Amino acid sequence: MPDITSLSATQLSEAIHARQFSCVAVMQAFLDRIDKVNPAIDAIVSLRESDVLIAEAAAADRALDGGDSWGFLHGMPFAVKDLSETKGIRCSYGSAIYRDFAPDFDDIHVERIRAAGAIFMGKTNVPEKGLGSHTYNPVFGTTRNPYDLSKSAGGSSGGAAAALAARILPVADGSDMMGSLRNPAAFNNVIGFRPSFGRVPSLDNELYLGQLSVTGPMGRDVADVASLLNIQSGYDRRDPMSLPKEDFSSIRAADASGLRIGWLADFDGYLAFEDGVLELCEAALERLRSAGAAVEKVGAGFDMSRLWRGWTCYRHFLVANSNAVDYSDPSKRALMKPELVWEIEQGQGLPAGDVHAASVIRSDWYRYVLTLFERHDFLVLPSAQVFPFDAHLHWPTEIAGRRMDTYHRWMEVVIGPTMAGLPVAAMPAGFGDTGLPAGIQIIGPPRADRAVLELALAYQGLIDWLGRAPEV
Repeated sequence: MPDITSLSATQLSEAIHARQFSCVAVMQAFLDRIDKVNPAIDAIVSLRESDVLIAEAAAADRALDGGDSWGFLHGMPFAVKDLSETKGIRCSYGSAIYRDFAPDFDDIHVERIRAAGAIFMGKTNVPEKGLGSHTYNPVFGTTRNPYDLSKSAGGSSGGAAAALAARILPVADGSDMMGSLRNPAAFNNVIGFRPSFGRVPSLDNELYLGQLSVTGPMGRDVADVASLLNIQSGYDRRDPMSLPKEDFSSIRAADASGLRIGWLADFDGYLAFEDGVLELCEAALERLRSAGAAVEKVGAGFDMSRLWRGWTCYRHFLVANSNAVDYSDPSKRALMKPELVWEIEQGQGLPAGDVHAASVIRSDWYRYVLTLFERHDFLVLPSAQVFPFDAHLHWPTEIAGRRMDTYHRWMEVVIGPTMAGLPVAAMPAGFGDTGLPAGIQIIGPPRADRAVLELALAYQGLIDWLGRAPEV
């Protein structure tokens, strides 16, 4: 009999619906695994009482006994990223200010996951307010990498990625402003998918200006990721920027033969990379070349320092204003980490002209990227500029002898797809000499989410790294 916690979400859903496993047995298996592994990695937080979870699993069994399936996630354990509200479960946002906040509502994508039959076990850990691609906070502590407990799990979806790698969740949600679905996927040898902007609706307080962050799925299998995206996505009138529903449940692996893939690498040396990262990513691209794809190095045709200036201005503007009320209270400000305070203070009083100029840079970048897609079907970048780093560090201050001048400069490789609102599959690229994983971003044209997933599925068939589980 297979180990329940090692099954993909698709396999688990099929087994539950075929009554191969009861929902109670599934819940107990994951609770046992969490009890064994989670103390070391600190990926799942605000875990609900086991007797309550078992009772909810028993109710899911009774529903199936009566011929009633709630959906793909029927009776499946799920933990929502601790930046998304889940009714009745603490949502701290990784902040001491909100350590006791328990919302009385679900965010839109959480509503949909609940309606698809998931049983919410708790939350997955995040950095404070989701800032920084290293998951630590004053409420729950540091999430550690299952492949090496001394290393970072990345972030901000670090808890979700580590939980998937450690087999304590079958599938997970995440969110991504600056690589938060992509960097932790690379660090934990799992898959993250950043959808097109608007693909997954949300209940953000500000509905029009904040066009950097998205919510999306993570998994250990492309089919699982596509199935969760199918649940999360689709128009909701509460989010005026949300896109119409598309069906992602029946994706087929793309034929890589003849595809034109542009390899952006380090933008002609503009970005610094830890030794071994680029080489590993290039070796991974050879898998696609061997399947018949034409892989071409793409030179830097845009001033990437200009893109960074536009990015930082836009981010300062959004972070400062979304946290302005808390910052105005000295007692709450004292509980904020320095990087959050810095973002807020950089964004205070930004002239409207500066924000407009940043949007012009973003617009110019989008137009430039469209020219790349005239020559290439897909673009590829590394998912991170470093391998997983020491979990005691706040952030890498230097890469390959080059100083990182901000807490997020070491993540700069992810901002291009974000600024253009493009769909991205973050896929494993293998393991370096020290046994730590890295990853690549497979980037598609605007709103080509399905095409990206289908290329990711084809790529998955060319690699074997996803089956390499950590020894935790």
